[in-house]
Amino acid sequence: MAPAGKPQNARGFLRDLQVYGDADFSAYMRRAFARSMGYSSAELKRPVVGIAFTHSKFNPCHRHFPELLDAVKRGVAQAGGLALEFPTISLHESTLAPNSMKFRNLMAMDTEEMIRAQPMDAVVLMGGCDKTVPAQLMGAASAGKPAIALIGGPQMTSRFRDDRVGACTDCRKFWTQYRGGQLDQQGIEAVEGRLVTTTGTCAVMGTASTMAAIAEALGMTLPGTAAIPAVHADRLRAAEATGTRAVALALSDLTPDKIMTPAAIENAARVLLALGGSTNGVIHLAAIAGRLGHTFDLNRLNQLSDTTPVLAAVKPVGQEFYMEDFFAAGGIGAVLRELKTLLHLDCMTIAGETLGERLAAEAGAYVDRRVIKSASQPIERQGGLVALFGSLAPNGCIIKRSAATPALFEKTARAIVFASLEDMAQRIDDPDLDVTADDMLVLQNAGPKSAAAMPEAGFLPIPKKLLAAGVKDMVRISDARMSGTAYGTIVLHVAPEAAAGGALALVRTGDQIRLSVKERRLDLLLEPAELERRRAQWQPPATTHLRGYDRLFRESVLQAPEGCDFQFLRR
Repeated sequence: MAPAGKPQNARGFLRDLQVYGDADFSAYMRRAFARSMGYSSAELKRPVVGIAFTHSKFNPCHRHFPELLDAVKRGVAQAGGLALEFPTISLHESTLAPNSMKFRNLMAMDTEEMIRAQPMDAVVLMGGCDKTVPAQLMGAASAGKPAIALIGGPQMTSRFRDDRVGACTDCRKFWTQYRGGQLDQQGIEAVEGRLVTTTGTCAVMGTASTMAAIAEALGMTLPGTAAIPAVHADRLRAAEATGTRAVALALSDLTPDKIMTPAAIENAARVLLALGGSTNGVIHLAAIAGRLGHTFDLNRLNQLSDTTPVLAAVKPVGQEFYMEDFFAAGGIGAVLRELKTLLHLDCMTIAGETLGERLAAEAGAYVDRRVIKSASQPIERQGGLVALFGSLAPNGCIIKRSAATPALFEKTARAIVFASLEDMAQRIDDPDLDVTADDMLVLQNAGPKSAAAMPEAGFLPIPKKLLAAGVKDMVRISDARMSGTAYGTIVLHVAPEAAAGGALALVRTGDQIRLSVKERRLDLLLEPAELERRRAQWQPPATTHLRGYDRLFRESVLQAPEGCDFQFLRR
């Protein structure tokens, strides 16, 4: 018998036993309840693999997770482990109000605490839709137990008339046509029924696929698994292999902090840039880094961007290809091999090999150069994302230049200001709105501390009267985010945000703003005295009426350059 007050063992189902002075009684009670579920004494002695199961009827991107779960459990059992799934919060982009980003930190807290509190030796993180993967990586980083991510995978494409379509870059294309009068009501309803016809995440290089790529580049997934389509048989095989690998991790000390090092985070940033990936990836990488005590500096992002080519011709960067094409073309492995001379190859991966060892084993693998370009003949010579600084964004902001219009990169123009999402909704299509294609649209109070809680509203709609005149793009500036599936000359994540008293809160219609992607600048062209006069008149939004998580979020959330995490959750 173990001495009273001591845990029975360091691993397995009796791990982290709360003994309350009598370890034997506590172990006896835990085993008794476990055996009520039909487990034998032999099973309870196996390594325990927890499975963070994010299936939800509110999350269509995870519709196939029950089948994936069976495959994971099969892999765990084959390797001699005991698989125990547990539910956590599940986040889907279109079914959460006010938006899914607000609940990313809550899901990360849920994931962290359940990993830490329950007796598991390792955990499989089943995620897919945009905020689920970063939330799980953040939670696992803080929990400190061995963890491996299993990505749900992207949708397959469908057809609408003569077009191949997939969510959600095409969603925006057809909606713009509808707003501009090129598609009627019957047409847009027909599009609605064809855009999403399988389970899985968006079919383009949106936030979900970007975060899947980041997870693989960090070394937190099995090699080659990030881009497998959700309905592909390889996705089930990947799930089984992930379960098998999780048992080996359960017997190791290969915790997330040994994988997601500063060097690995820099590798992931290179991949983000090479993909022309989602601007949301910048926020999520910063949050993951902060959980491990690291920083993700926007100035360093610019240095990486200047030396990282854009390689993936996948929408919204390309005009033809989708994630299923990217997978067939070679996936993240092909991108990593092209970036090899720029990467930290000594980074350890969850597979138990370094990144360099992985790439050496993949040398000579097939690549479809229509989809994944070579580093010597890239789509663009520089990375898809750029951080800007200046009097309008002292702490930085982001522009996705790979999905923008280069002719708008150097511009000084009049600001047309919307004070909130409600203000924009009321006035954007007003025929009497004083706006031209040469102006810059500015949205305030859509950042993390605002009532809107930083939605994907940065894709400000072009006024209908300009659309009707043939305007396809114009400069848009906000403290909001933008879907990774979107495109256009859009400046995002302005920090400090308007609700925190940043300069964005002080902009008025008619002010001149200067954008220079070349100089990495975004400036409000006001005399300092006028800026200070306006600042003295500014009042912060009231939060005294808030309660629960709404209040916690509003009072604790950090700005975009710090990942919009909570300060008390960062290491």
